Amino acid sequence: MTPTRQPHVVIRRADRPGDLGWVVMAHAEIYSEHFGWNTDFEALVARIVADYATDHDPGREAAWIAEVDAARAGSVLLVSGDEPTVARLRVLLVTPAARGLGLGARLVGECLSLAREAGYRTVTLWTTDILTSARKIYRSYGFVLVDESPHRSFGHDVVGQTWTLDLT
Repeated sequence: MTPTRQPHVVIRRADRPGDLGWVVMAHAEIYSEHFGWNTDFEALVARIVADYATDHDPGREAAWIAEVDAARAGSVLLVSGDEPTVARLRVLLVTPAARGLGLGARLVGECLSLAREAGYRTVTLWTTDILTSARKIYRSYGFVLVDESPHRSFGHDVVGQTWTLDLT
């Protein structure tokens, strides 16, 4: 019997050409395929990524890519919020083929490590109630649901949720 080969997993900064474009493309394709979301979602992700790409503070904000066997398989961003002590976790994604490897939790862990190092007191995020796996990760790190509201976005009725983590 041949032992099963473990995939080679790397979490790295999203600093290579194509990384940020991949974040937008992967979100658009995966969310369209799995949830039927339209290009409004792609535009939202593109704005988030473009804002990060054109104006981020490298000491307080970062983007990460998860790779499995040298192929991009996940992403996340940590960016400053509206107040200096608040950070925002954005665009967490793990591709379907890479799910179950713990990449989502590792990506969130990278965000929270930087948030603590950078002196943020709070990390907040917005998601929808259908993203149950992501919400399990957020809960495991201590995020608390602080607001939710139904609305129409991305061509569907969704329930938007705001989650917050107190780092103090």
